[in-house]
Amino acid sequence: MALEIDLIAGENIEGQKFDVSKVRSSSDDYLLDAYSQAAISVADRVSPSVVNIEVHQKVKGKSMMASRFPRKVRGNGSGFIFTPDGFILTNSHVVHDAAQIDVTLSDGGRYGSELVGDDPETDLAVIRINASNLVPVQLGESKSIRVGQLVVAIGNPYGFQCTVTAGVVSALGRSLRTQSGRLLDNIIQTDAALNPGNSGGPLVNSRAEVIGVNTAVILPAQGICFATSIDMAKYVASHLIRHGRVSRSFIGLAGQNVRIPRRLVRFYNLPVDIAILILSLEPSGPAQQSGLQKGDLIVRFDNHSIAGIDDLHKLLTEERVGQRSPLVVIRGTDKIVLNVVPRES
Repeated sequence: MALEIDLIAGENIEGQKFDVSKVRSSSDDYLLDAYSQAAISVADRVSPSVVNIEVHQKVKGKSMMASRFPRKVRGNGSGFIFTPDGFILTNSHVVHDAAQIDVTLSDGGRYGSELVGDDPETDLAVIRINASNLVPVQLGESKSIRVGQLVVAIGNPYGFQCTVTAGVVSALGRSLRTQSGRLLDNIIQTDAALNPGNSGGPLVNSRAEVIGVNTAVILPAQGICFATSIDMAKYVASHLIRHGRVSRSFIGLAGQNVRIPRRLVRFYNLPVDIAILILSLEPSGPAQQSGLQKGDLIVRFDNHSIAGIDDLHKLLTEERVGQRSPLVVIRGTDKIVLNVVPRES
């Protein structure tokens, strides 16, 4: 009769001892649950596409001697190959203003790279190496992400190449301010552990599709990490490859968010009670030429309510360059409409 096996006890139902090692010798797959199998599969498929990026930056001191002989500062980050001909996606803050960029592949091959373009506004950059037999990642779609789904982060924290961490998508639609001061929306929050050096590496789903670019961590916290959505990364990368930069529009003003007096909100039936107070105008800039004045309150731009500087930044896209747009402002107690023509930044 066939023996039923209790793997924990190492005995059959008749109480006879047997050699567990012989049972396990065929395969240990039964020890791995679905979560482990998915993480292993993702690591196997994506790790060959993840690179270590080492940057060298020249830092000039204030003294005459230091200015003549600037010291070199080294840093490292991560990136991933996303085309067979050597284009690599990473973070802008990893490679921005670098004097030299070196890339190390997962097989140990080391290459010099060129900066194709970087965009501090979204903290994304593209570099390129000249190498053969490269393995590009498969890019997914951010719109398919769900809170709670398994994600794997691969990168080079503190120089430890191809480190794999796993977790879940903690939240979607977060906002994160970049080093340039611009607010990014639709940021992915994850608890897959990230550390300095992970920046620019891929955030991957269980199908080994890249769904985000690891960007930032909150250092005092545990398990609060962020990634830029891959849909945003695709858009920025395509512009960087074609033009070396991402064009946006600007109108030439500096302002701050302020609350609108309640009597004006009620009188003009405004949908929001926050506006942009104009502090200064760029000489001969679009805002000044439109008739805007220091002290004006911007409450609407091109039929969109404005509840602060970030709302205006979102609307000043490349498509608005050269397009006349109505600008609604409150000057004193009067509401007036001006027409502004944004320029390319």
